[in-house]
Amino acid sequence: MDSTKPWDAVIVGGGIVGAATMYKLQARFPAKRILLLEKEALLSDHQTGHNSGVIHSGIYYKPGSKKAKTCVQGRRDLVAFAKQHGVKHDVCGKVIVAVEESELPRLEQIHQRGIANGIEDLRKISAEEIRTIEPHCTGIAGLWVGCTGIIDFRGATNKMAELACALNPASEVRTGEEVLGTGPAGEVSIVRTVKGNHRTKCVIFCAGLQSDRLARADGAKVKEQIVGFRGDYYELTDKGKHKVRNLIYPVPDPRFPFLGVHFTRMTDGSTECGPNAVFTFKREGYGKTDFSWRDSWEALTYGGTWKLFFKNMSYGIAEYRRAFSKRLFLKTLRRLVPSLEMDDIHPGRAGVRAMLLGTDGEMVDDFRIERRGQHIHVLNAPSPAATACLAIGEHIVEMAVAEGVIG
Repeated sequence: MDSTKPWDAVIVGGGIVGAATMYKLQARFPAKRILLLEKEALLSDHQTGHNSGVIHSGIYYKPGSKKAKTCVQGRRDLVAFAKQHGVKHDVCGKVIVAVEESELPRLEQIHQRGIANGIEDLRKISAEEIRTIEPHCTGIAGLWVGCTGIIDFRGATNKMAELACALNPASEVRTGEEVLGTGPAGEVSIVRTVKGNHRTKCVIFCAGLQSDRLARADGAKVKEQIVGFRGDYYELTDKGKHKVRNLIYPVPDPRFPFLGVHFTRMTDGSTECGPNAVFTFKREGYGKTDFSWRDSWEALTYGGTWKLFFKNMSYGIAEYRRAFSKRLFLKTLRRLVPSLEMDDIHPGRAGVRAMLLGTDGEMVDDFRIERRGQHIHVLNAPSPAATACLAIGEHIVEMAVAEGVIG
């Protein structure tokens, strides 16, 4: 399958960042032939299809960071896209709830970050206002973030790919075609896959959980390593569903790299509770006992992994205990909704986060996108990358044009 005419661009990875990049690139250059390659049978089958389904406001991120700027712009773009193209979504708002006095300074810090980041429809709320918005939630103070919402990210991904191909019928999306590697071939690159080779003028890698491996295979010098963390969810039963109207979040603990267990009403009407965060022994493993020798060996022989473990020992142990104990999971949920009972929840799905981890055991917090010749690598795109996908795609296109990768 070695085409005589090279593609103008090949995008590796069919999650929402890859699809958004294809859509933005095709919209800028309607005449160019673009190929999107996804190894699974469906688009958005890993991080995109297993995340919380939340349209994030951008309130948590350091003012001035790529995350903050890209999330706020990306959120507005995503909501406009969903409205225009009929993607299922609801800008329903959320509450961030403090349940202890010690959390109030952190709640205020989040409020100030929200103001600095230009978050609209943001205000402080009292304990009484919390109960008005979420009658079964108990807290001493909170924040109302009205621009937060929920969306069908799988539907959004498929719509972006569909629109890109409609702009140029010569462009294609091919699923079930895993990329094995890349290499130079004169003035173009060769992308080697399980089904053959593709010649192309540029390659854009949006590979998520496999981003570091494909970058190294491409010759990029990446000192950090992707380490996977599984997040398990519970779901409210029909009996318990009335206890949560929309979205309820705790005040995150800055000592730990995750937002904490929260409640999310999904676009299909279900309500999820979670996730926890535990080290996974398989990058693309969604079951508690999933295991990969390669993934485990690479993660556990990497010094940064152990430094992360030692820095967060008590947190990690608590998360693992909760992963295997419904009683402990329920206890955490009751901090926000005290009336929850055992038969109000049942086990739900799981997702895996791709976290780029430094040799010092610190997670790379901001988005990282780097160019290597005619290739662009999205090396780190953790949450809120799905919310920010259209802004990330636009940034990649701007980078490709400015640096002569495509034009």
